Amino acid sequence: MTNIPPLDLTQQYEIISDQLNTKVQEVLASGRYIGGSIVDDFEQQFANYINVPHCVSCNSGTDALFLALRAVNIRPGDEVITTPFTFFSTAEVISAVGATPIFIDINPQTFNLDIQQLEAAITEKTKAILPVHLFGQPVDMTKLMAIARQYNLIVIEDCAQSTGAEWDNQKVGSFGDIGCFSFFPTKNLGAFGDGGAITTNNSAIASQVRMLKNHGQSAKYFYEHIGINSRLDTIQAAILQVKLPLLDSWNQQRRDLADIYHKFLSGITAIVPPQELPGGRCVWNQYTIMLKSQELEAIARSRFSSSLRDWVRIQLQNKGIGSAIYYPIPLHLQPVYKSLAYPQLSSVEKVCHQVLSLPMFPELSTLQQEQVIFALKDSLEEL
Repeated sequence: MTNIPPLDLTQQYEIISDQLNTKVQEVLASGRYIGGSIVDDFEQQFANYINVPHCVSCNSGTDALFLALRAVNIRPGDEVITTPFTFFSTAEVISAVGATPIFIDINPQTFNLDIQQLEAAITEKTKAILPVHLFGQPVDMTKLMAIARQYNLIVIEDCAQSTGAEWDNQKVGSFGDIGCFSFFPTKNLGAFGDGGAITTNNSAIASQVRMLKNHGQSAKYFYEHIGINSRLDTIQAAILQVKLPLLDSWNQQRRDLADIYHKFLSGITAIVPPQELPGGRCVWNQYTIMLKSQELEAIARSRFSSSLRDWVRIQLQNKGIGSAIYYPIPLHLQPVYKSLAYPQLSSVEKVCHQVLSLPMFPELSTLQQEQVIFALKDSLEEL
């Protein structure tokens, strides 16, 4: 029996430490710590990986979203449709440019926005759709892009948790006008600090993002816009260059682990495993189950004054199993949006009380995964 965290980055470092150390030492010795050929080369390599002509790196996934909205001129008075079930930055950047996030409910089978509700949310003020490929699960981009084209709407894909995921054999981040990526250490392609990128098929958008990320500067000391300072550090670009060729194999390891979870958890009535849509290729940044049982929920609340999900999480912790809750409060119920008085969104509000993310990282061993599965079964049997 060993303690198992939700994510362990140390094992990955140990496997590729020699390559990483060599690459980082080259950067340190070069004296070129901002920009340069390493950053340029990584941008081209990542563009090739996503299969788009343009990639512009930046400081974070949040900056990527912010720059994307700025580049397509989303501004005060505009509405952007997105999901309430995601990290706060997705909505934060919409508000940061002065627009209004419009939340639609999710499909609880995929945790992504419910495309069936998308068209009803479109108004005269709607300028863009911002789908999130949550937990590595791609949105049905065929249906979403058809609606976007019908209403002439901009599409900005939030791919922060889904680098390498595919819909209909095409990489996410290549469907919409812009794809936004995060290289935060916990992502499938993670740096050793913050980092991000935007991808696009549109050269004008790429040029605009490059200008905005560099203080709005079109030429040295010539400023056309109020921009920001958002760079991908050269050391981080070097680290990502080492990791990018390994990404597909790591994603396949995640898929293999997900298959094992599916196999051994699908027969437990209190557990609803996540589903992969036909046509999609999920890369499982998180493996998130739902704990649903009226009988066990009632027992947990009556005996322990706890929800079923929270009780199980505590029991796993007692058995040395780490887990996480993504996300406990949907965005439309966050205090910062209270004044906007969003309507009730029943599916996401239920899901937030039921979701639990189990350990998921490529180096998770078979024995460790068995320990997670048995601890989860034992916890439910004890209740």
